[in-house]
Amino acid sequence: MLGLSELKQTKVYQEGKLEGKLEGKLEGIPFMLSLGATVEQIAEALGLDIEQVKQVAQNN
Repeated sequence: MLGLSELKQTKVYQEGKLEGKLEGKLEGIPFMLSLGATVEQIAEALGLDIEQVKQVAQNN
């Protein structure tokens, strides 16, 4: 059976961790837009592509 340290080294764990971080960033975009931030400001602050931010903005 895998221990926690071994589990954290698996590809599945690493990919899930990255996906969770991205999902969290994407969920914050509508709030940042409501505060008056521009798409460019949000992309820079979150380390995302402008196109990713635009896509989320259009869907909300």
